Order: sequence, then C-alpha cells, then structure tokens
Amino acid sequence: MKKSSEPIEAQVLGKQVAYPKGYSPELLVAVPRSANREIYGLQDNNLPFIGYDVWHAYELGFLTDKGLPVSGVLKIIYPANSPGIVESKSLKLYLNGFNMSYYGANREDGIIKICEIIKDDLSELLKTKVELHFFDATAGETGFDFGSYELLEARPESENLSFADFKENQSLLKISDDKGGQIMVGTHLLRSKCRITGQPDWGSAYILLKGDQLPELPSLLKYIVSIRNENHFHEEICEMIYKRLWDTFSPTELMISTIYTRRGGIDICPARASKASLLPKLLTNVNQLSKKLIRQ
Repeated sequence: MKKSSEPIEAQVLGKQVAYPKGYSPELLVAVPRSANREIYGLQDNNLPFIGYDVWHAYELGFLTDKGLPVSGVLKIIYPANSPGIVESKSLKLYLNGFNMSYYGANREDGIIKICEIIKDDLSELLKTKVELHFFDATAGETGFDFGSYELLEARPESENLSFADFKENQSLLKISDDKGGQIMVGTHLLRSKCRITGQPDWGSAYILLKGDQLPELPSLLKYIVSIRNENHFHEEICEMIYKRLWDTFSPTELMISTIYTRRGGIDICPARASKASLLPKLLTNVNQLSKKLIRQ
C-alpha cells in the first residue's frame, strides 16, 4: 500500500468526518511542533521562552447514568515544551464522543470520570503533563489579565496609518527613538489563516516588552496587521511574533499572549514569556475561568 504524503495535521482537518457515537480516543491527532519552529530558528532543546497552550472547549457534555445531561466548559492547559500539539478538529470530534455517553451516578461523579479519561488520553498523546478543569453552569468567571494593556488601534495616530502589507513582514518593526522602558499593549486586529484549510482565524494579541530598545507603536500595529494572510496554527503565530520581537529588540523581558476566536466550540490561547512571572496568571491557571475577550 502506498504511503500517504499527507501531513499529519490534515488527517481530519479540512475533511468531512462523521461525528463519533461514543468514546473514540483513536480520533486524536498530535502535530509535531518542531517543523514550524525550524523556520524561525527555534530549537526545542534551547527555546527562548516558556509558556503554555490554553484551550477552552465550550461544547463538552455527557449523560449521567440516569440520562441527565451535564454540560460546561473544559479548560485544558499543557506546556509549550511538549513535543506536539493536539490538532483542534480531532479534539472536537473526540470530545463530541462523550456527549451521548453515560458517566457517573450523578453530576459530580461523572465530571470526575470524564476528566480523568480526557486527561489520561491527552497526556499520553502529547507525551507531557496535561492539566484540565471542567466548569459547569454554576461556575462564575473571574477577572481579566490584560485590563492595564493599551489598545494599539485606540491610539489617535492609528486612525491615520496606511496599511499595505498583509503577509508577515518583520521589516515593518521599527525601533523607537525614545529611551528604553516597558510597553504593555494589545490589539483586537490579529488575523491569520489555518495552515491546512486557509480559513481565517480571528484573535487578539497582548504584548509586554521591556528593554533598552522599544518598538515604535505604529510599526508594531502594522506588523500585527501584516500577519493577516499568514498560514499557521495559533500556537505557531504566537511563537512567530515572540521570535520576531525577540530578534528585533533584544528585550530583557517579553511576553506574548494570543487569544483566538473559538471555532468548532474550541478556542486556543497560547502564551509565551521569557520568564514564568510574566505569564498571565488567570489564563494559565487551570482552576480559573477568566472573563472572555471580544474575540472569544
């Protein structure tokens, strides 16, 4: 039989696949991180960041043994140094396999059981420690990590900028004439495209950068906008932005969080930082369900 030249990530993504009728761990697909990192000179054994991939699955549900439906939000977190990521459509299909299946004598018992199953399956798939928490309808949202960040598009000068680059362009990044210091900025104008399907992915980006060289903020916004037609997964976009800023400005501290719109009931929110204390605390806490952004 001829071996398929199809990439791993295209096994289910972009294809018509029947929804499972029950628990189906064989649907899960792991995609290696290494191939994309090579493009930007990122070495798995010498990464210039630490971080996590944070997933919110909004369509997980199951039935108790008596047939009572239980639904909620599953928050999944695993480290950026894992060998791979879970392909999003495969995760969607896998989670849907629980929706008409019976788990537990009551709600609490069922939540414990499905969380144990999902945690074990993802940890085995990704060869790393996966943390997760199920939030049901009684769970309230907590705070917001990025309230003090300035929106780039809200700055008065942004209205008069001209944008012509819509394919990722590092040369757009310019060093400010101002002395060094720190910026904490965000934008809701992040857009990229899926590496396999070419479908648009909408999101927000938050950047903390400290050092002797700071970016001109208009140039930073132009750079983020230039990602508009870039074909990458969400985790890859976050790491690409990080590496471009790291190489251009040589900061002493850097943090990038990209908060993407949910698709198929799942959003993906990677965060990368030069040290752990810079990571957004609510986003990366599996036991906290932080307030949703405009893009979620």
